[in-house]
Amino acid sequence: MRGVARARWAAGAAVVLLALAACGGGASGSGGRVLSSSWGDPQNPLEPSNTNEVQGGKVLDMIFRGLKRYDPKTGKAENMLAERIDTTDSRHFTITVTNGWKFSNGEPVTARSFVDAWNYGASLRNNQKNAYFFGYIQGYDKVHPETGTQTADTLSGLKVTGPRTFTVTLGQKFSTFPDTLGYAAFAPLPRAFFTHHSAWLDKPVGNGPYTIESYTKGAQMTLRKWDAYPGPDKARNDGVTLVVYTDSNTAYTDVLAGNLDLVDDIPASQLKNVRTDLSGRYINTPAGILQTLAFPFYDPKWNTGGARKVRTGLSMAINREQITRTIFRGTRTPATDWTSPVLGTDGGYKPGLCGRACQYDPAAARKLIQEGGGIPGGQLRITYNADTGSHKQWVDAVCNSINNVLGNDKACVGNPVGTFADFRNQIGRHRMTGPFRAGWQMDYPLIQDFLQPLYYTNASSNDGKWSDKRFDHLVDQANAESDRTRAIRLFQQAEGVVRDNMAAIPLWYQNGSAGYTDRLHGVALNPFSVPVYDEIKVG
Repeated sequence: MRGVARARWAAGAAVVLLALAACGGGASGSGGRVLSSSWGDPQNPLEPSNTNEVQGGKVLDMIFRGLKRYDPKTGKAENMLAERIDTTDSRHFTITVTNGWKFSNGEPVTARSFVDAWNYGASLRNNQKNAYFFGYIQGYDKVHPETGTQTADTLSGLKVTGPRTFTVTLGQKFSTFPDTLGYAAFAPLPRAFFTHHSAWLDKPVGNGPYTIESYTKGAQMTLRKWDAYPGPDKARNDGVTLVVYTDSNTAYTDVLAGNLDLVDDIPASQLKNVRTDLSGRYINTPAGILQTLAFPFYDPKWNTGGARKVRTGLSMAINREQITRTIFRGTRTPATDWTSPVLGTDGGYKPGLCGRACQYDPAAARKLIQEGGGIPGGQLRITYNADTGSHKQWVDAVCNSINNVLGNDKACVGNPVGTFADFRNQIGRHRMTGPFRAGWQMDYPLIQDFLQPLYYTNASSNDGKWSDKRFDHLVDQANAESDRTRAIRLFQQAEGVVRDNMAAIPLWYQNGSAGYTDRLHGVALNPFSVPVYDEIKVG
């Protein structure tokens, strides 16, 4: 999913916080059991199949429940609305939806709620960012062709067979397909989404433990507990007010002042003080997040054999150990592969897979960069969004490391872009001319999710447009493999292709971090680094 970044604070938010504080300490709101939390405006309207970044994903996780849900402690995919998912061949699936579920507007959740939503998400006409996740369903090539116009309106592999049953036929075997169905793109949608689309976008209606009460872009979104929610994970508070920040330092100081209850990204500049400041109300836990430097392979200068050597040399010029120790103070760990330790070795994590290419080696780095013809364009400009307090610090540190290796203090510079939305828009329009900050927060805890969406040809989050036929072939083989151990081995071979081409430079694994006031109890982050809002108690 999700290009990991935390867009924060907008200009009008100071007024919002004053108003919130007037309601009671820490934005207590209605009944004193509403908590306030830092947030950032989503890049797009909150259509489940059009949201592939963290901020929008937080809201979708609160207002929707899908066929599966990932356990907030282990990340394991468990049935939620799925009563059962049956298959005999890992290609044909029969799905039965649990009885009794409704949307917050009273509509029942049926098999059609899923089939209509998936058809909408897959359609080229609707231009949804997560359309690619439906690519394994039979008929996708007709609904979302690579070129030309679509020749079908619905996926031939989806059939409603009863009020609570539907079948899914994939174009090839995909043994872990059921485990992907907790991702928000596969959420059900009510009929109101289709019949009153504009109104739905203004105030999305879902089937999760919270409903959206209001949203003012650049300021805040208010969500309230849905008392009639039929699921087992009912909210333990009365609601959540998400306050927009573009500066995580400001959010942090507001928590210290009691004007905000929860900040879910501790800025690097505050890590030396956080344990003392918050007196134990600080969380630092492993998360399925990897930070990388991505490259614009659509720029011919970066898509040559020489540039491959340069990319590998740049990786070896970065002193990850020093940067994570001095800037991130235990909240980051130097990356040695392109997945996350959260997966565990059984899930595909292979420590050290990157090998020497991810080890700091100034002499080898200089040699490779020189052999590759030098930095394309003569200067490395690392683009990043400047609306948080930490990206500038680590980008400057990476550049300092590269500059020291090359003996040239102008070889690498940071290239800030004002906001996360502008940054992502430039990436989406393929306007990058050099490396850019990239991050991946897993959509589901499978090695496949760390590789295929990012590096498969024309994949949904392949922002740099890297392409390699051998990688694609190995991923196809892995997905078709019914034996999990053999599938993971094939995925790791595909990861080796990423390494050999340095399709992106892995930097560090990221922990989830959060701080909160003494009004809150039971605060935890899930393996995706998102607060488990429904479990938080207030008071």
